[in-house]
Amino acid sequence: MKAKGVYLGTQEAIFNAYSPEIREKLSKDLDMLQTFYPRAAFSDGKTDLSLLKDVSYGFSTWGCPILDAEQVKTIFPSLKAIFYAAGSVQEFARPYMENGVRIVSAWAANAIPVAETAVAEIILANKGIFQTMHRDGPEWTEHDFGKPYTGNFDVNVGLLGAGMIGRKVISLLKNYRLNVLVFDPFLSLEEAERLGVEKVEKIQDVFARSRVVSNHLANNPQTVGMIDKSCFEKMGKGSVFINTGRGMTTVVADMIDMLKKDPTKLAVLDVTDPEEPPKPGNELLSLHNVILTPHIAGSIGNEVYRMGEYMYEEFCAVKNGTATRYEVSWDMLKTMA
Repeated sequence: MKAKGVYLGTQEAIFNAYSPEIREKLSKDLDMLQTFYPRAAFSDGKTDLSLLKDVSYGFSTWGCPILDAEQVKTIFPSLKAIFYAAGSVQEFARPYMENGVRIVSAWAANAIPVAETAVAEIILANKGIFQTMHRDGPEWTEHDFGKPYTGNFDVNVGLLGAGMIGRKVISLLKNYRLNVLVFDPFLSLEEAERLGVEKVEKIQDVFARSRVVSNHLANNPQTVGMIDKSCFEKMGKGSVFINTGRGMTTVVADMIDMLKKDPTKLAVLDVTDPEEPPKPGNELLSLHNVILTPHIAGSIGNEVYRMGEYMYEEFCAVKNGTATRYEVSWDMLKTMA
């Protein structure tokens, strides 16, 4: 008799993350319930939740149901694992784990496009692409060898955070002749040497020594507001701050103040604080030395299917009793994004 499985999320979200091929494989391996269970199903008082009592495996993505420990115990007494085809599990994981439910996340899959985007932006920033983009000025200027842009040869690049994404950035930057400086309190000197980077003890020193700084700090209480005035005031002329990480790590008011005082400095932001589109009147929308992208550094389009594939592979490992690669532990929750 097959174990039972369920999709936890809206049909649209599930189909976005799990390709038809992966869904077909799951249907062969498991007795998959035909009903989709989004967050609203657990609070609307209308959805029959009784079928979930026999479910062993849940497959989810963005929008995984947020329950308390007692709800998990009551609704999912047989649940063994949730496979989360997305990144951060901080919002929902703990009550499930308190009930012995294993949480497996596709953060490694989601890290790939974020790292690729960050590296692309680092390379373009060193070339002065962002700083010299023609927007609404009256003239297009010719190339000037006197422009203060370093290019991508033997220059410092600063990274904040050496977690999964930071390490993928480090790996991709090995294709270039760059000196990578890293601020990460959890990175040992031995590991920094193995990665081929220089560990910097003070976050402010990364800003002082690098023309481009890319943020990959995890979002936790210790990092909230860590990137503040003391960092931005160390940035040199023509420097660029890139954030494809988390908005809350940055004191936005301090960043705006820096950008207004020195128009040669630039911010390339895929996230802000709060992590939602800036509302009309927000100064970030009017500053010429700010480039905003709509939170697209993570998996989009076909890239999302990669996360579903990772979760199917992890399910097979659990089913076969072999080691998983991306299971979340209590210690990981302390530092992961």
